[in-house]
Amino acid sequence: MESFWQKLNKPFTVLAPMDGVTDPSFRKIICQIGRPDVFFTEFANASAIVRNVKPETDKLKFCQIEHPIVAQIWGTNLADLETSAQIVSGLGFDGIDINMGCPVKDVVKSGGGAGTIKIGRETVKQIVQAVKKGAGKLPVSVKTRLGFDKTDYDWIEFLLNLKLPAITIHGRTAKQMSRGLADWEEIKRVVELKNKINPETIIIGNGDVENLKRVGECHKNFGVDGVMIGRGILANPFLFNLKPQAITKESGLKLALQHLKNSDKPFPVMKKYFKIYISGFTGAKEIRNQLMAVDSAQEAETILDRSAR
Repeated sequence: MESFWQKLNKPFTVLAPMDGVTDPSFRKIICQIGRPDVFFTEFANASAIVRNVKPETDKLKFCQIEHPIVAQIWGTNLADLETSAQIVSGLGFDGIDINMGCPVKDVVKSGGGAGTIKIGRETVKQIVQAVKKGAGKLPVSVKTRLGFDKTDYDWIEFLLNLKLPAITIHGRTAKQMSRGLADWEEIKRVVELKNKINPETIIIGNGDVENLKRVGECHKNFGVDGVMIGRGILANPFLFNLKPQAITKESGLKLALQHLKNSDKPFPVMKKYFKIYISGFTGAKEIRNQLMAVDSAQEAETILDRSAR
């Protein structure tokens, strides 16, 4: 069955699911200043979704302007994976993605995230089947890495044989985490495998892409259908805007204030976003230091208002 993945113009862009960063408030900002073709939520634990545990369930909030948007989940409990997929399906998402690439130690230890690369293939197949069963008509995709401690072509071939509509490949191993450079030549080999095993599967490359020009190059040189961008958006929130631009004092202060007012998170959580918005212009460091020193959103708003005058 054709899904939204097959209808996207190539090369398309995707905002990566960065836990603790790409929350609903941040994605709303990105929608307004230059959006990707596809949004992902932060990755949410399937068992926590089933048990209605915050803040995991808050990760599933989104606005209609974000479509197409994919909910990313993770876990190993088959019943919870199926039920969480049912819940997600009822919320109006366009797809569900299973996180099989997160390298965080506790996640891996539980068998989730990149830990799925090391558990039995039959178990992984059951995980995918459980999510598909709960997802109903929603397409179920996977985000993973090249392998656990080295490129694992058996792992990639296994996933391709599951005939998923889309697979995102981060060009590093789990052991590398975010160290070193993403290996796009290896991603190209994944595309070549895809063309032999299941040409219908959409391949999305991920790793070290910092502008739209590079998106086009990755499509042309490595054959990926789309490109997922994570840390690049932290360096320039305008990255997806078709008219290249950088943060200015005026735009940075405006975005920081807007995000601050829209966020329902505790103020300390907001502080990590200040470096995204308050950066790259004269006086940015001084303003940032002032913002980091205060303890309330009200104090931060006063600093932002004063700095904008």
